[in-house]
Amino acid sequence: MIDAFLQFLNFEKRASAHTVKSYQTDLDQFQKYLLLQYECNAPETAQPAMLRSWVVSLIEEGLNPTSVNRKIASLRSYYAFLRRKQLISKDPTKVLSALKTRKKLPAFVEEHSMEMLFQEDTFTTDFFGLRDRVVIELLYGSGIRLAELLDLEVRHVDLHAYTLRVFGKRAKERIVPIGKTLAALLEMYLKERTELAAVDNLIITDAGKAAYPVFIQRLVKKYLSAVTTLSQKSPHILRHTYATHLLNRGADLNAIKELLGHANLAATQIYTHNSIEKLKKTHQQAHPKA
Repeated sequence: MIDAFLQFLNFEKRASAHTVKSYQTDLDQFQKYLLLQYECNAPETAQPAMLRSWVVSLIEEGLNPTSVNRKIASLRSYYAFLRRKQLISKDPTKVLSALKTRKKLPAFVEEHSMEMLFQEDTFTTDFFGLRDRVVIELLYGSGIRLAELLDLEVRHVDLHAYTLRVFGKRAKERIVPIGKTLAALLEMYLKERTELAAVDNLIITDAGKAAYPVFIQRLVKKYLSAVTTLSQKSPHILRHTYATHLLNRGADLNAIKELLGHANLAATQIYTHNSIEKLKKTHQQAHPKA
């Protein structure tokens, strides 16, 4: 039934490949635990105590609370699916409670560091340097996710309207504006890309094939390493940076929500904490009574 659930996520819920893979990893791990500890090879027959035992084993292994909570969420989704299919009468995950986690503020790159990154001598003058700059400028200039960047095709770029047609989680479409500088850069890139590309994807590798996650992650890490000491130097950091810089410069929170493609405002509100922390520092540095 795990395979049926994964197909449901893929074709009916239209979850991303990354999400489906995460569910598969969690459920495979759970299934192996049941077989090893209880000689149970059918998760749909597992008792609540077995689920609780697996969660306890994860905690004892030292898995961080966020990862444990993700695995609990995977179980809940799976057993909810089984109930909808009327394969079980009771939900065994009701005995599980999410672990408390510390809320981490999203890390971001300071504005002056981003300005340093876009200096003329940062990128090489050949096509590959232009491609690298387009990747960094797109992630920072539009706030799109890594998966959304990889799914972008040439036809999704409208240089006249200064927009991108982006397909987010569950294939939800949104229009994202881009600046004139980025549009001009894309125009240059598209002219040179034509001779090398063998695919429709906007971003290509050195061999002219569609870019893949690790390729982009390495590229971003390489350039961010030159301007920031943040431990995490990922494409998602540029998304956080995009949102934080918009908020710091007075953008409306609801507008940022739409730009990021968030389903609800709660997901966007994490960026307000960074702005509050910045205000606190300003107060401490400038006010006589601080």
